[in-house]
Amino acid sequence: MKSKIWLSSPHMGGGELKYVQEAFDQNWVAPLGKNVDEFEVSIQNYIGEDKLVAALSSGTAALHLALIQLGVGPGDEVICQSFTFSASANPIKYLGATPVFVDSDKKNWNMSPAYLEEAIQDRIKNNKKPKAVIVVHLYGMPAMMDELGAICEKYEIPLVEDSAEALGSTYKDRKCGTFGEFAILSFNGNKIITTSGGGALVISTKEQKDKTIFLSTQARDNAPHYQHSEIGYNYRLSNISAGIGRGQMEVLDNRVQKRREINVFYKELFSNIEAVDVFSETDSDFFSNHWLTSITLNGSSKKTNHDLMSAFAEQNIETRPLWKPMHLQPVFKDCPYYGETVSEDLFGAGLCLPSGSNLTNDDKNRLYDVISNYEF
Repeated sequence: MKSKIWLSSPHMGGGELKYVQEAFDQNWVAPLGKNVDEFEVSIQNYIGEDKLVAALSSGTAALHLALIQLGVGPGDEVICQSFTFSASANPIKYLGATPVFVDSDKKNWNMSPAYLEEAIQDRIKNNKKPKAVIVVHLYGMPAMMDELGAICEKYEIPLVEDSAEALGSTYKDRKCGTFGEFAILSFNGNKIITTSGGGALVISTKEQKDKTIFLSTQARDNAPHYQHSEIGYNYRLSNISAGIGRGQMEVLDNRVQKRREINVFYKELFSNIEAVDVFSETDSDFFSNHWLTSITLNGSSKKTNHDLMSAFAEQNIETRPLWKPMHLQPVFKDCPYYGETVSEDLFGAGLCLPSGSNLTNDDKNRLYDVISNYEF
């Protein structure tokens, strides 16, 4: 059996161990310490725009705390991109609120500005003005932030960026994760950099950061005993995990470059195959980290995305269908939806391909062999 080629596996840079060892040497293994502080600073310096960062246990935790600070509660509605992973929508339900799902733009794959405005106008007509809008930068591709931001500003609705997949991506030379009132990052094991498990909330003010840390450490009041006036959560990132993150930040630019090179590899690989379209930027305003390179099979193909997935699997190569839209998920079947079938069509025709920054030349040769011998 040939070795497994993974979709997106962790890629250590070599510098992580010194920070982890430092935490052990100093006995700082709790969810606070120098690594946590320095990891936050390194992200802040990287994304810029005077944003602050709170390191947390996951991107989902970050989104949950963002929605809490925006006042989302039972009976409220929050607009969310439908074409995404369920973690973008689940925290809405944690708070007893209802997700309102919006379809994607055909070229950009992220939230459609036209459908967003339609959704907002209709919800306002029904006396259900949304409390927030969650926009996702899918697979590292920046959303159309000028248009989406203008709509949110017009209706005075806070915008939250789900940048879990987009660290290192930019829109008009500005880093993803800096456009919304809040933004979330993920450092899960399959992301462009990892802390094994972890995430961060990108924040606009010191007051918001203080509140985030307060809520993420069980909301303990300033008292000599354990006193709690609010519900808190155990969401802070550990000093050990943050040490991995510090080492990973040192190689982030390299990881972005490698994933972009893999996207070019696939563009060249499929350049003469009419049946396949490789997802990429529409123009120079968009700079994707290409966390995952994805393809769609168009009408000229006689095969399905699952047929192609099976051909890769026979060679022990992991691929994955595109996200199944949230409005098609059983758990969200009763939630409002605005749009047509853009995200549904993408799900039915698309496939994510191995995109890890640690793909070797031998791996690429195996990928080439599968495509070269496949009859589309």
